[in-house]
This record gives sequence, structure tokens and C-alpha cells, in this order.
Amino acid sequence: MSLLRENIVKITKEITSKAGFILIDVIVRGNERNRVIEVFIDGEKNITAEDCAEVNRNLTEIIEKEKIITFSYRLDVSSPGTNRPLIYLKQYLKHIDRQLEVTYNSDGTKKRLKGTLKNINGEQLTFLADSEIVINYNDIIKAKVLISFS
Repeated sequence: MSLLRENIVKITKEITSKAGFILIDVIVRGNERNRVIEVFIDGEKNITAEDCAEVNRNLTEIIEKEKIITFSYRLDVSSPGTNRPLIYLKQYLKHIDRQLEVTYNSDGTKKRLKGTLKNINGEQLTFLADSEIVINYNDIIKAKVLISFS
């Protein structure tokens, strides 16, 4: 990880945790003439444009005050969207009653499930597919929210 990315991650984690959000990812790309920093945040509730703007303002203020970046850059702060997998247990809370595609370990076997997340009890997630299936969060390899147009 580059030193610039490490610094951005550290600062953003502090900002997001104080605001009650979760830092999902930081992507730094481009060069010193055309640097782009993408920050993805999430939370137990839906992230609003105002939430992203506030994190952007706070991050920009620290970057410029501490001179972390001395060249031109573009900072984009957004929620991860449905194309990115869920990473943290806290992210699942707002997706109760939504369809998910889950890849998980079951007794040493990799399995896939498309089902509705019905309940979260500690680290036990209950899905309804053909039947009710309980999966421990730690057994989940990858989970994505499926877009529904109904």
C-alpha cells in the first residue's frame, strides 16, 4: 500500500468512525498531475449525499491542513453501491428483507445461495431460499445485494 493511501485510510477511518460510518475502501489512482482518490463509506443505515459531502469536507480539510497532498487531486466520496460485495456485518443490517447472493463455506464445501435475508442474531444470518438457512457471518466468502425492480 502506498504511503499516500495509508495516510488517507488512517484519516478517513477516524472521520468515518466518529460519524458512525464504516470505511469500505480507498482507491488512489492517477499521477501527480491527475490524482483521483475514491473513498467508499457505508453504515448500518443508508448513506446520503449529505453524509458523503460531510466526509469529503472533513477529509479535504485535513489533507490540506496537514499538506498530505501538495499537488492537484480530485476527491470522490460515495457509498459502495450494489456492485460491491458486503464486507462488514454492520452492512447487512440495512439489507434485511432484501435478496442477496451469498457464497459461503459449509462443512468445508463452498456453496452458493440466492435468498432473502430475514434476520440477524449476533453473527447468525437467516436467509429464506427454498427453505430457511442459517449461515454464520464468519463462513461467508462473498455476499452481494441483488437488485430488484419489483
